[in-house]
Amino acid sequence: MSIAELRGQMLRRKPIGQIEDDDTPADERLSKQLGLWQLTAIGVGGIIGAGIFTLAGSVAHKVTGPAVLISFLIAGVASACAALCYAEFTGMVPKAGSAYTYGYVSLGEIAGWFIGWDLLLEYIAVAAVVAIGVSGYFGFLLDQVGIHLPNWMLGAFGTGDGHKFDVFAMVFCLGTAWLLSRGIRSVGRFEIVAVAIKVALVLLIIVLGVFKINSANYHPYFPFGANAVWTGAATVFFAVFGYDAMSTAAEESTEAKKQLPKAIIYSLSIAMVLYVLATLVLTGMQNYKDIDPNGGFSHAFKSVGMNGIANVIAVGAIVGIITVVLTFMLGVTRVWYAMSRDGLLPEWFAKTHPQRKVPTRVTWIVGVGSAILAGVLPINTVAELTNIGILMAFIVVSIAVIVLRYTRPDEPRTFRLPLMPVVPVVGIGFSVYLIWSLPWQTWVRFAVWLVVGLIIYFAYSRTHSKLQGADPVTSVHTPVA
Repeated sequence: MSIAELRGQMLRRKPIGQIEDDDTPADERLSKQLGLWQLTAIGVGGIIGAGIFTLAGSVAHKVTGPAVLISFLIAGVASACAALCYAEFTGMVPKAGSAYTYGYVSLGEIAGWFIGWDLLLEYIAVAAVVAIGVSGYFGFLLDQVGIHLPNWMLGAFGTGDGHKFDVFAMVFCLGTAWLLSRGIRSVGRFEIVAVAIKVALVLLIIVLGVFKINSANYHPYFPFGANAVWTGAATVFFAVFGYDAMSTAAEESTEAKKQLPKAIIYSLSIAMVLYVLATLVLTGMQNYKDIDPNGGFSHAFKSVGMNGIANVIAVGAIVGIITVVLTFMLGVTRVWYAMSRDGLLPEWFAKTHPQRKVPTRVTWIVGVGSAILAGVLPINTVAELTNIGILMAFIVVSIAVIVLRYTRPDEPRTFRLPLMPVVPVVGIGFSVYLIWSLPWQTWVRFAVWLVVGLIIYFAYSRTHSKLQGADPVTSVHTPVA
């Protein structure tokens, strides 16, 4: 094969018209069951969870001190820029796959492949890190009722005395996979109820906790130095982007072009207000040195003599954090489904359950994979691994929305992001800086994963793509001689 032919394969783009005219067999299509508020609930469910209940305390204790609030604000600004880019794309390309599909449409197959391959690892890692957060609160709750389990099953090796596996985190991952396999209608109903409980719990924390704030706990505000807030922002970033996983459910929305842009903006706005208020309360109730990195709010309320509230928080946190695991497992299974349907991964993975219309095969593979990660790795390691991939996805989506705005200016858009190209350029700048703030070990792990992906693409994907035989310029399918 010549260099020109190889280049043509790598740069062929999936036409928007082909996406609109879905030729997926009826027995392999996803079921349209989700309305605006169910989508918003999935978005809020993906954003609010371990970020408040676990990672805020962990980062405040080890990385930033009270300045964790600034870290969340930095991450929120970067995320808001990307959210507006996602909102424009979801109004144009309402299909499963999220950033993978957007990259494929605007930048070409190799860009779509890499971002899809990237998201497979990152979403699984998010599910794992959040499950670890659930486990921390579950262990706190058992201690409160006098149940003391063996240390070996309470956390990954190196996270505590005698720890070997986080058994609870593994069970939560497998249980979430089971719920996802029941069908998207069941998922939507569960998300509405669980998110309502979670938001009510966060409001309870804020209302009660504000009266227990000791302003002395805010001093010093930057105990690890001002630059630490950037490292903190890079670590907590995964906690403010659940809307992108929600966008992977586009094909299961009843009116995706109208509903998804609204759901993205609503969910991020709600979440950021709650994040800011909750971190202000947490770091005001306890000195950052005393904050428990696993069950921050429960231990904070216990420290001020409110044991009953601490137990309520632990129960609510378990319910609330599970919605994050659910959202990101939903996301990774839909990206995997979309890549398999396009031929970049074996079509065996794109088969859906005949009655429930969900990709059960990949759902259980994801469940087992996330369970293994959650069981053997500490929370910060998984969080850092997660963030570099998601930040890369945001960079690709921000570039793609600029490219498509200028190459396809007349394409119908139900939402147009303001201040083009300033907003996506700001998002790119923030994302690059946050990536640069991550430890070098995270770069190495990410590079290894991308090299594996490169091998798979050239060995399998490029020759099995549904666009094989397409014109490399127009990407319109032409018969192969």
